Order: sequence, then C-alpha cells, then structure tokens
Amino acid sequence: MSSTVTPFVNQLFAAIERSRSLEQLLQEPLTWAINAWNVSGIVLMVAAKGAWKRTLQLGKVSAEPPDWNIASECLDNRSVLRSALWTYLPIHAATNKNLVLCCQPVLSESAAERVVEHLSLLAMSIDTWHRQQQKARDVVRLNQILNVAADWHSHQDLDRLLQDIAQAATRLLRSDRASIFLWDKPARELVGHPALGMEGKPLRIADDKGLAGAVLKSLQPRRWDRSDPHDEVDRRVDSSSGYRTDSLLAVPLIDARNKPMGVFEVINHADGRFDTQDETDLIELARHASAALANTQQMQRLVQTRDRLTYDAQQQVQLIGNSPEMQTLKSTITRVGDTDLAVLLLGENGTGKEVVSRQIHYQSKRRFEPFIAVNCAAITETLLESELFGHEKGAFTDAHETRNGKFELASGGTLFLDEIGDMSMGGQAKLLRVLEEKVVVRVGGSSPIPVNVRVIAATNQNLVELVQKKKFREDLYFRLTVVTMMLPPLRNRGEDVLDLADFFLTMFCSKIGRSKPTWTPGAKRRLATHDWPGNVRELRNIVERIAYLTTGDTLDESQVDFVRSPRMMGDGMAASTLDLNKTLGDATADFQTRFIEEQIKACSRNVTQAAEKMGLQRSNLYRKMKQLGMNQPE
Repeated sequence: MSSTVTPFVNQLFAAIERSRSLEQLLQEPLTWAINAWNVSGIVLMVAAKGAWKRTLQLGKVSAEPPDWNIASECLDNRSVLRSALWTYLPIHAATNKNLVLCCQPVLSESAAERVVEHLSLLAMSIDTWHRQQQKARDVVRLNQILNVAADWHSHQDLDRLLQDIAQAATRLLRSDRASIFLWDKPARELVGHPALGMEGKPLRIADDKGLAGAVLKSLQPRRWDRSDPHDEVDRRVDSSSGYRTDSLLAVPLIDARNKPMGVFEVINHADGRFDTQDETDLIELARHASAALANTQQMQRLVQTRDRLTYDAQQQVQLIGNSPEMQTLKSTITRVGDTDLAVLLLGENGTGKEVVSRQIHYQSKRRFEPFIAVNCAAITETLLESELFGHEKGAFTDAHETRNGKFELASGGTLFLDEIGDMSMGGQAKLLRVLEEKVVVRVGGSSPIPVNVRVIAATNQNLVELVQKKKFREDLYFRLTVVTMMLPPLRNRGEDVLDLADFFLTMFCSKIGRSKPTWTPGAKRRLATHDWPGNVRELRNIVERIAYLTTGDTLDESQVDFVRSPRMMGDGMAASTLDLNKTLGDATADFQTRFIEEQIKACSRNVTQAAEKMGLQRSNLYRKMKQLGMNQPE
C-alpha cells in the first residue's frame, strides 16, 4: 500500500463530515492529491442525460479539454485510458457510476496504479457521503410527515380532515392531486371523498376496478405511469372529470386491526413518475391517515371508556353503612352534589373526608373533569402558594420551568383542600381572593388566569376557635361554610363497623385472589367494642393486614388482636424487649417512631396537638416522620 494512503484517508474523513455537495466533498482531497500524484491539474467529469459536464477543475490544465468520447469509453470499460494530453480514470462508486477523473500530464503505468489505489478509497468515501446525505434527507422528510400528521389528530370534522390529508400528500409528494378512497364494503364501492380538483359529490367506483381496486384486494402498493404497457387506470374517471392521469401511486389504508379501510392515491408527479421513495413516503402518510380517520370512532370509544372509568372510580369511594348518621350524610351529599356550593367537611382524622369529597364530585356535573386533592398541612408555607396557584419559570431559585398550580389543574372540576386549618394567614388571603374573583396569578407572573373550580375544604380542627384566636380569617370561614357536613367518628356508627370490615375484606381478598374468610362472633365483638381512634382508616389497615397475613376460612378474635397495635403498658409505651444487637442509632429511631405514634394516638390522631405536646411545629413533625419512614396521617 502506498505511503500516501493514510493522509489521503484523513483528508476524505474530514471532507465527509463537513461537505454538503459532491464538489465540496472532493475539493480538498483532490487538491491535496495533485502534489501526491505529481500531476499539474485535474478535471472531474460526470455523465448526465447523454452528455458530459465538467464538475470540478483543479490545478493547471491545458486549453484543450478532455475528449468526451474517450471518457465515455473509459466509463463503459471501467478501465484506465490515455490520450496525447490526458489520462482517464473511472471512479467505481456504487452511488454515482458516472464519474471519470482526467489528469495532466499523462500518467505512467506505475503512477496510474497508485492513483487507482486512491480512487478506490475516494469511491468508498463518495458512497459513505451519499448514504449520510440520504439519511439526513430521510430525517427531514419524516419530520415533515410527522408534523402534518400531528395536525390531523386534532380534527373532529371528517370532511376537513380528508381535505387536509389530500393537500398534505399533494405538497409532500409533489403531485398534482390526491384522493382518499374509503371502502364502502356493503356497497362494494370505493368512495373518493376529497378527490382534489373535482367538484360535487364524492366519487364512487367499483371496489374491484382499476389500480385502486387492485391495491384494495392485494393490500400492496402499486405505481403506474405511461411507460407501462398495461394501462391499469380506470379511464372512466378521467372521462367523467375531464382529467388526464399520466402517473399514479396508490397504497392501502389499513386500520389498527390490519383490516382494509380504503386506498390512498396521489396522481401526476411533477417529474413525470413516482419512485420508490415516494412510495415509502405515501405508505408512512397512509399509516398516519388511517389512524386519524379512525379518530371519530376512537373518540366515541373514549367517551364510553371515560363514563365507565368514572363509574368504576365512584364505586371505589362508596359510603358504606346505614347508621342514622350515615343516612343523614348521604342525603346531604345527594342534595348538594349537583350544585357548585362550597362545602366544608369536619371530623376526626380517618373518618373519610376525602371519600365524601369524591362522592360529592361524582354526583355533580363536574364528574368527568379532574378531581385534585391537596393536603395543606403537608406543604410548607413557602411552597403552598406555588402549589395552589403555580409559578413562572425563574420566579424563585428552584423554578426551572413554568408550572401549573392545583387550581389550574382542577379547572372544570373539583379541588379538595384537606387540613385547611393549617394554611397560613397569607395563603388564606390569596385563597379567598381566588374564590371570589375566580382567577389565579402564578407566582412570579402578572397575567390573571381564569379558573372554574368547585372547592371542598376539610379539617379536623375547630375553625370557630381558630377564628376567635385570629388564626383563621373570618371572611374565608364564611366563604367556605356555605354547606358544612360533620362526619361522624366510627365509634358512633354502631353496626357500620361490621359492614365496613366486611366490605374491606371482600375488596382485599378479591384483589389478592383468595377466598373470603368468615368473621367469628368473637372477632365481630372485638371489632364492635374497639374505640377506633384511627376511625375508618384504622379499620381499613387492620382488615388489609388480616387479608394478607391469614390463611384460614374463619377469622377469630386472636387474629384480629394479632394485627392490632401492641397492648399498652401502664406508662403508655408498648411492651417490647430491647434488641441489644441494634446500633444506638437504629434503637433511637425505633424509639422515636413508637413515641410519635403513641403521641398521635393519644391526641385522637390530631397531629397539631401531638406536635405541640412534643414541642414541635407541625411541619417539623411531618419532616421527622418522613425521615423515619413513617406513614403520615392524612
């Protein structure tokens, strides 16, 4: 191998990366080669449409040009030829077979062999460059297809959609017109809906006639132009429209189940005939068009699915129980559900305030719109405004992008604000303004954003007492208490405890695929006599553990006791044996977890009171519980 091969290859690699045309690709490598080959000048010739074109000329060459006839013979024979002034060398590139390089002065046999060695590398670089350019063009073309296809899926008007599809195909494939033929299977006809360039009613043709009929039957693309001896075009269409078809490309429209929907045609290419790339592009367009055309039916299915999902979601938040308290609560929900009245839910933790809020939502005209729940106590005061009202990019240090707040996300639906009593006075003032003006302004923004939201608030605190202590705004209190519902604690609901326990047991057993066990009288008695400081949430957790951890067909008193909290000793701490194998850090974490749990339980699940007893702010208690991996009370 010649010692000049490596630097020549380096020249070629550099040229491939930066070149946008064949001339740019060859300019620098051939300029370098003039010295390496010891020639005075180079002419690159390309054959096109029966003639020769001088594409590139480098160095010093004589006034007498290369002989085109010798160049043709060189190309035909793929061999080195010589004349009095020139050496003719073919470039064997697979992607461009019409290139001949002419050198001056005439090369010797050995010199020509060295040049041929370089030209083989040059041919490889030409092929590599062509492949890269083709890939780049494919990306651009596919991007154009995807852009127009994205617009199609926003249409709900079928006629407008068909027109847009035909116009896009006409533009992208440089054709004169396009038609989308939808298959009317019962009538055994293909119906050309837009038929660009044709006025009046949709065009109807038999589904077994012409090239379109052949495509529908075979589900294979077909191309035709006047060079084809067999005329597959249905000339009755030309006769009726006064239009002359000179070239045609047709591909099948196939639905998601791989069943034929019709045929997609483009007619009369600007260059006279359609090629394989046009076929590939129309197949891709047809794939998106089929999906868009099926959109109407899909929308109908989506509406049905939405209704079913809404019903299923409603079934997941049933209000179980027939105690007088629950009957009154259900009646109130029915009366206020289909209104936009603000509702305040009061009750202990775990009594089901979010379940009730969802029941109100699903019984309203907003049932198909979002339901967004926010725990005001779990969000720090500095972030609460951003969470509720959103923020603009750059509004504060961590605002890396614009973010919609909960009011915007819930627009059209219901916003549930749990633990409303823990909201700061500043947050209360901004919440009141939103409720009265029905607009929000994002943090760092200035533009008012209209919102249409029904607000349901909840708390386990005494808001009247908070108002008296100036910890809750009186005007917001009256704005939220248009309708007030008091949720009864589980200990006051009598037989509802057993109904709920049976409901939860059925649900969890079905979820894990086990047969539902039976409660023994002792187990029922244990459930009925417990004071349920954690209310329905505590009951649900106990039944969930029973469903997963027991295997028998019956559930007795000991099994219920097994999954309950440890029995309390006189000092209020759970009896346990110290594990001397633990590190001090692990033992300390265990103690802190147990201590916090018992404090919260002693305060009837009132986290605010428990935090005050432990000398902590409520937000600090939540952070500590998170560090310990504890479940945070709702």
